[in-house]
Amino acid sequence: MSEREATEGEGPLLDNARPPANVHDALVAHTARPQDLPARADCVVVGGGIMGLATAFHLAELGVKDVVVVEKSYLCSGASGRNGGGVRAQWSSETNIRLMRESQDLCADFATRMRINVWYRKGGYLFLARSPERAAQLEASVQLQRANGLRTELVDAVRVKRIAPEVETTGLEVASYGPDDAVVFPWPFVWGYAKACAERGVGVFTHTPVTGFETDGRRIRAVVTEAGAIATDQVVLATGAWSPELAAMLGLSLPNRPHRHEICSTESLKPFLRPLVADLATGLYCSQSMRGELVGGVSNERVPEGLDQRSSLRFLGLYSRELLRTIPRAGGLRVLRQWGGCYDLTPDGNPIVGRTDELEGLVLLCGFMGHGFMMAPVMGKRVAEHLVRGAHRELFERWSLTRYRTGKLLEETMILG
Repeated sequence: MSEREATEGEGPLLDNARPPANVHDALVAHTARPQDLPARADCVVVGGGIMGLATAFHLAELGVKDVVVVEKSYLCSGASGRNGGGVRAQWSSETNIRLMRESQDLCADFATRMRINVWYRKGGYLFLARSPERAAQLEASVQLQRANGLRTELVDAVRVKRIAPEVETTGLEVASYGPDDAVVFPWPFVWGYAKACAERGVGVFTHTPVTGFETDGRRIRAVVTEAGAIATDQVVLATGAWSPELAAMLGLSLPNRPHRHEICSTESLKPFLRPLVADLATGLYCSQSMRGELVGGVSNERVPEGLDQRSSLRFLGLYSRELLRTIPRAGGLRVLRQWGGCYDLTPDGNPIVGRTDELEGLVLLCGFMGHGFMMAPVMGKRVAEHLVRGAHRELFERWSLTRYRTGKLLEETMILG
């Protein structure tokens, strides 16, 4: 599969993502050079993935003049470039459902607004439950989703066969189908946000690792990079699974942790699978790209600790077993490519977002498990509105770091991988 093809799923995507020539030329022309790092900024966003770039874009849209993004490597080098591009509103909490309804609208409009093709394809998500416990969870989630305006429906084995004839329904308790869920090609979202940031005066500095921070008591005063220091009173930490390492430079301990997740792509088949199919029990997910490849991943608890993005033979064994159980016709397919990236796991399956009690001027934007990509458009907008206007206070209190000290943990059950 080539570097420019769209793939679907919720796991990491391919490495070395290079934009089309016209977009690449624009990014090269507008991406700032490390030697041009400004001495001061109103806000420094650490992390040049989709979450950080979306935040910077919306800050500029709201009139913040001096915004800088610093990224330690190239655009699409982290989770945003290793993501499968699933965009779904099927969740088990009202907060996630409402946010993703808005994010879906932003994703659907992205190509028109940013003038870049993202291959938005509304094929739906089909969740499978094969045990009474999972069926009960799915039923409760669908009830909540419908109460929040989604067209999700519970379907039996007969209906599943109509939606996706190749899916094995033996032992199926129930399934849910959300026809408005979609998949996109992730890389153009990063390129589109980066180009739009540059056009609005945001300095996007790639290959500019952060080496430390300067503080004055409980307040941030500067971000220190290999290219120099940027004086600032406000820092947004949007570095995903790398956030604990950056936060540790400030003496702050975060409960999120990296977890390697792998994904692979097969040779092409004639298109037969419209929705993304997912099994909540095993974490299997699989979809078919526009050229016919089957792309997917599966849960794998036995992975090395820490920031590890290598591939493993164990993953192929787990994935093959669960894929053949769910889509038997995949048995003779050859795997063309396999890759890995890092999920950003939290103890309760929900993000860590907002200001901290420990340090003034620091805003956290991490812990999005495996769905940070799909939620970035709406979260970038909400964070910017919160910083500029004080909006969405309830959301940032709900997902704040303090919940781990007060014991007010949340729970999200519809996590894949």
